[in-house]
Amino acid sequence: MPGQVGLGEFDLIARYLAPLSASAPGAFNLSDDAAIVPVPAGEDLVVTTDAMIEGVHFLAKDGPERIARKLLRVNLSDLAAKGARPIGYQLILGLPAEPDEAWLAKFCDGLRRDQEAFDFPLYGGDTVRTPAGITLGVTAFGSMPSGSMLRRSTAQVGDDLYVTGSIGDAALGLETKLNHRLFSSAAMLFFDARLHLPTPRLAFGQRLRGLAHAAMDVSDGLVQDAGHMAKASGLRAVITADAVPLSLATRQAVQDDPDLLSVVLSGGDDYELLFSAAPDQAAAVVALSRSVGLAATRIGMLTAGQGVVVQDHTGMPLTLDHGGFQHFGGS
Repeated sequence: MPGQVGLGEFDLIARYLAPLSASAPGAFNLSDDAAIVPVPAGEDLVVTTDAMIEGVHFLAKDGPERIARKLLRVNLSDLAAKGARPIGYQLILGLPAEPDEAWLAKFCDGLRRDQEAFDFPLYGGDTVRTPAGITLGVTAFGSMPSGSMLRRSTAQVGDDLYVTGSIGDAALGLETKLNHRLFSSAAMLFFDARLHLPTPRLAFGQRLRGLAHAAMDVSDGLVQDAGHMAKASGLRAVITADAVPLSLATRQAVQDDPDLLSVVLSGGDDYELLFSAAPDQAAAVVALSRSVGLAATRIGMLTAGQGVVVQDHTGMPLTLDHGGFQHFGGS
């Protein structure tokens, strides 16, 4: 892991990172320039990369353990959306010239906790010095039977559109964090947990192979991500707002302030699975939900056309104030 940090790069690797690779023989205890990532015969290697930047995706005050766990979980969510089984990951760790060892120890403890929870060891990466702030990145590896990866571009006309879990909780967590909006104490704790510790839907995603036509995770907002699926598939997504699953806390917040509906439908960080399936698979989706213990709710359908429309229960289109998160040229 070439680079320079104030702690001493190789001491940092040996003390904090090498122990995270102990269950990955192909990582060679982080002593080489590359690793061997094992893939079972008859399976494809799935690779995804996500970054988290201080001031964009997190604040230093969020706490190093939660930052580390979210870093792994957002990448695991991408693997879940492809129907993949996690194998391991590589880490980009960009720290200021004088890294705080106490912060680093807690960060690595957060990585360790979720590595053990998801059987997801470290296979190497890079450590670098940053001019300001913390820069983090993960390249995650997964596998699945050859040719079975779920894509966002393979939805079909007439497909039902589903989403797992509940939508908008993390967006309201961000509202409390950045805009100081107040909810009940219990709701604020719930929203905060949903924002900082999303749950990758790995078991559900793996069971979607052969059932769903298309899938992706909801990271930039339900409406925007449904639009991504529709555009990639050359279709139009139609979402019924009243059908979108909301937690009790979020439903109460929207009842108290209807303007929050736009935030809920367009806010990011849900990390639920958005997928399309043929109408004749409805019973299979229900059976999957019951077997995994995770609700999947039909929120609309895919039709011929372009774009995405959100409508009320009468079929009238709604105008949303927010379009979803973009790093460049947008919200």
